[in-house]
Amino acid sequence: MAGKKEKGNGKQSPNFNPDPPTIKPLKFTLFSLSPLKVKNIENTSSTNPRIIVKAKKKEMSGSGEDFSQFGISAEEKDKLVAEVIRYVLFKTEQNSGCPIKREELTQLITGRNYRQRNLPAFVINEAKSKLSSIFGFEMRELQRSRSSSTQNPRSSQQVGADAKSYVLISQLPADVYKSCVEDEKKSHVTALKFVVTGIVHLAGGKINEENLWHQLRRLGLSETDESHPVHGNVKLALDAIVQQRYLHKEKVNGPEGNTTFYELAERALDGPINDGMKEHISKIVNKGIASVDAN
Repeated sequence: MAGKKEKGNGKQSPNFNPDPPTIKPLKFTLFSLSPLKVKNIENTSSTNPRIIVKAKKKEMSGSGEDFSQFGISAEEKDKLVAEVIRYVLFKTEQNSGCPIKREELTQLITGRNYRQRNLPAFVINEAKSKLSSIFGFEMRELQRSRSSSTQNPRSSQQVGADAKSYVLISQLPADVYKSCVEDEKKSHVTALKFVVTGIVHLAGGKINEENLWHQLRRLGLSETDESHPVHGNVKLALDAIVQQRYLHKEKVNGPEGNTTFYELAERALDGPINDGMKEHISKIVNKGIASVDAN
């Protein structure tokens, strides 16, 4: 009889899978964890994904601040904020954490024919809030330090406008970041940053190029080595540290010709990084003193 269901025909649905699905171990990326998720990480198996999506959508919707002064809708504002967030996340990953200039973010907004004077600042602040609450990042503003050897008569306001930039700092606890996010294959990059900035710090915050390479050669790192087994081209590795604004490189005219100097830049001078560097150097020095006393 047409339309009557057949029972017991022994046929299985084409999508039927008699074996339970294999559960693969979780693998987190740099942008996949936030402090809020970490607190309940053991209970994620019982969490309804629809609830999570709704919560994120709610967070991405309007803020408590009044943006009507800019003459744009909530949808326009949210779109601008999302564009800034996307740009910051992808640019950070693409450029290995190099600071992003404020003028780049401003251009994202003004380039869409929004001419309201305070709109870029408002959108950037909104993006900061969302990056923290959703992605677990602090979008930290850095003020580019002026070189001690080149003080020119430009106004401080003009210098400040040209010098502001942003970096993303993870808000995860150190132990969680190390176990879930940190890439051990890149540990040599972090080690080189520490060694180089540590040398400059011990030199008083500034060192000429010749003395810096003298110290690095003692560690087996030469400026002529283009195929180091760990760091590859050592000179390019040092240039990357400069681009990431841990160091500032500058040529200075003197009576004996041009001399290149390396000076601690805003990333190395940032409070937590600077304090951590001092703490590690202190431990190394104290350990060395203890071993000498023991001998």
